[in-house]
This record gives sequence, structure tokens and C-alpha cells, in this order.
Amino acid sequence: MTQPLVADPLIAREGGVNRKVVEVAVGVLILPDGAFLLTSRPEGKAYAGYWEFPGGKVEQGESIEQALRRELQEEIGVTIANAIPWRVELVDYPHALVRLHFCKVLEWSGELEMREGQAYSWQQLPVRAYPVLPGTIPVLDWFAQERKFVGATVFVAAGGDPSGATA
Repeated sequence: MTQPLVADPLIAREGGVNRKVVEVAVGVLILPDGAFLLTSRPEGKAYAGYWEFPGGKVEQGESIEQALRRELQEEIGVTIANAIPWRVELVDYPHALVRLHFCKVLEWSGELEMREGQAYSWQQLPVRAYPVLPGTIPVLDWFAQERKFVGATVFVAAGGDPSGATA
């Protein structure tokens, strides 16, 4: 088993070392020009205000694609065509140990509707949305590799909100 990405390593882990892994389906929606969708985590959730790719927990009996279809409809109001399995990343957050199943989504229908009060932003590298959820960073690195992008994958402006977000 590969070592998990450890987020905030100085913070105690809820549930200790033998926590159950939570399976999560994640949609990486990509426009024809290569822009990808990031959404902010809603108030009341761990890491509220951090930017991530949309998705959610896989329920018992669901496949990754079924969970992704349900979550994207519930969270952002779109119906996806195909979910193309891409990569899997284990992330050890203080509040949960999650296995993120990233799927590329190139086609969907419906208008974006942020149903949990989150914001959204279409981004390119370097990402200007900040702060970025730790589990999102590997995806930005994968994009950089695929796109032969050189440099920092996240742009952090001095002062102000660099995100260009839309509520």
C-alpha cells in the first residue's frame, strides 16, 4: 500500500491510527480549453473555504461512477455523461482518512448550480483559487505533468482574493 498524503501532520487524527478509509468519488470537470472546475468547501464542513474538485462519499452498494453522478447532481446540479477513471490518492486528514477516486469528466448537461452555498471557479495552471485543499494538490501536479507545465501549480497573490470565484 502506498503511503498516504498527510495533511496537517501536527494535528491529531480523529479516531486514531486504525481509522476506516472513506471512499470518495471526485469529478474533475474539464472544458475544451483545458480549464477545470474547482468549488469551495461549504461552511460547516472541515476545511470550509478551501478549494477542491467536487464530489463526495461513495455510499454502500454504489460504484465510483454512480456515486459521482449522484454527488455532482446533488452538489452542483449537473448530469455527467461519462466518468473516466483517472487516478486514486489516499489522503490522511485530521478528520478522516479518505481514498479519493479522481475521474475526468469531459461532458455534462445542466447549468452549474451551487446547491450547498459554495463558490466555483474555472481555473488553469497556475491555479489562482486559494487556499487549495491538500488532496487537490496532487491533481494539479498531474495536470502539470500531462500539460508539460513548468512552475508552481498554485499562484498566491500578496493580499486580496486571487480566486476569481463566482458564488
